[in-house]
Amino acid sequence: MTNACSRYAVTLTIAAALLAGGCSDGSGGLNAPPATVSCAATVPAALQMCIGELNATTGACYVDDNAACDDQDADIIGALNTLQSEIENSCVDGEWLSLSVDGMLGRFQNACQSQSDSIAWRTFGGPQGAVWPNAGSEGQDCLAVAHSTVSQFVDESLDLINDCLAADNCDAALVDSDREAAANAAVTTISTACPALDELIAVDPATYVARAADQVDCTVATAHESVEPLAIACGPSNVDTMPVRGEWTQLVLDGEKWGSICGDGTDYAIHIRLAPEGEPLDRVLIAMEGGGVCLFEDDCRSRLASSPGLFNAQDDLPIGSGLVSDDPINPFADWTKVFLPYCNQDVFIGGGVVETFSDFEVPRYGSINLRAGVRVTRDILWKMMDEAGGTGFRPDELIALFGGFSAGGYGTLYNYHWMLDDLQWPRTAAFPDAGGALDNGGIGVRTLGHLKIPLWNATPYLPPYCFSGDCAVGPDNYMAISPRLKQVPEQQYLILSNQKDLVQQETAFFTDEAQWIDAVRQGYCDTHELPGIQYYLTSDSLNSVHVVSIRDEFYYGAVVGERMVDWFWRAVTDPDSIEDRAEEGNFTTDIPGSHPFPCALPQ
Repeated sequence: MTNACSRYAVTLTIAAALLAGGCSDGSGGLNAPPATVSCAATVPAALQMCIGELNATTGACYVDDNAACDDQDADIIGALNTLQSEIENSCVDGEWLSLSVDGMLGRFQNACQSQSDSIAWRTFGGPQGAVWPNAGSEGQDCLAVAHSTVSQFVDESLDLINDCLAADNCDAALVDSDREAAANAAVTTISTACPALDELIAVDPATYVARAADQVDCTVATAHESVEPLAIACGPSNVDTMPVRGEWTQLVLDGEKWGSICGDGTDYAIHIRLAPEGEPLDRVLIAMEGGGVCLFEDDCRSRLASSPGLFNAQDDLPIGSGLVSDDPINPFADWTKVFLPYCNQDVFIGGGVVETFSDFEVPRYGSINLRAGVRVTRDILWKMMDEAGGTGFRPDELIALFGGFSAGGYGTLYNYHWMLDDLQWPRTAAFPDAGGALDNGGIGVRTLGHLKIPLWNATPYLPPYCFSGDCAVGPDNYMAISPRLKQVPEQQYLILSNQKDLVQQETAFFTDEAQWIDAVRQGYCDTHELPGIQYYLTSDSLNSVHVVSIRDEFYYGAVVGERMVDWFWRAVTDPDSIEDRAEEGNFTTDIPGSHPFPCALPQ
């Protein structure tokens, strides 16, 4: 492509001034610091410049070429190579956080690429750029200005922080004030150019800038050995409690710090079991608890009265069977495990509102609680792995299984994109178990999605390429997210369910069992050939089975000749080899009115 930065700037009349000075000279290089500059001083500036270069180049690819940059884009390779040269010329093994130079290179090149990617994907609709082509000329101008403005905001924020941390006396209050002023200015610029930004990508300008500010914190935590005296809400300095390895530990999250809260007003809590000594910390299994859903005043009142524990996280205990078992027979026994309780009755989709009924209230904070729990986990792993030296914490090398059971299965559908696009754990597979979110064609998941997604402020927590009520429906969700999957082999949905499941059937408002069975089978046939979509459907037609991966008889049982445990293990050790596992069983005989799969099944 021609000079990406200049093309990008020419395209954007409003953003041109903001980009001035942010473009390279076209040589693909940056001004190297003097040879006498220390490694600790070189790294933050080099990473900042790399992110700025990639932001300009990435924005130009979407704006000018209607697609993400090619893997071999010369400007991106040039910026990453310059970052490499800066580090190699300034640092030696063990000088910086006890990391090797090779470890530093991987860490900082990944940080540069992933932080730039997150901004672009949030703006243009995922790595597939799903929003951009359909935005119209006015919408495209809006998105281009938003991207360039927030890129400039990130650069200004890193300038402020890096300069302060390099000074003898860093004034934290002044940095906070200046960062707030820069954020407000960015919001104003974007609001002027994009009054309807949330209609394009689900988030308003203030949220859009706030998420970039979160990225700034993580960039700072990546680039500095110490961030004192600043309060950086990401990374090792953000850890409040360090759990003991090999033991389950409950962590009660400070609601003031994390913005988390349960349905009864108590603080949210998670359970974590770090991998035992000698086992890799960065093999992570995250499991979300189930527990139904309450939607309206009568059912919420009933649940509060009969099952108050459904609205509290601190009394819940981790599940100890099947996939999440600590039994050595389970190949995942010694992975780092995180158990996320369910306490808002909102299928982990609530975006931080309090739903008010006639004489009581229910906080809907499910998505916020989930993300807080995962961020706490990230920071703990980060701190521990950095202290161990070597390559330190590398999110691009971490392998994770992220999923849940029943309501937690629904939560998997609505938050998986965040694991990939914002948290930037690319080697994450999702396993929604008994959370198919199938629609009955009437008053069901789709209708309620259109009602509850805006009411629970869930919209800004859904993907920028799928945030309407239709996205509450499982197959619609799979179709929307499939184009952004398989960037790496591990990225895929591992969809699990028994075909006969009265609990899931009733939760999705199917009154006829045969209709439910047919919907399960049609959903499979409609989506199983999509990239990154894999199924494991068990076939007990005599017993209603709700949630299968934590039932040993199913976890160690087989479908089409493959045990579920082996299928899961293959998903993390040889992910491209995964095949669907589904069979006819005796459903058409045992459930009159149901029909065979309308497509061919694996043999």
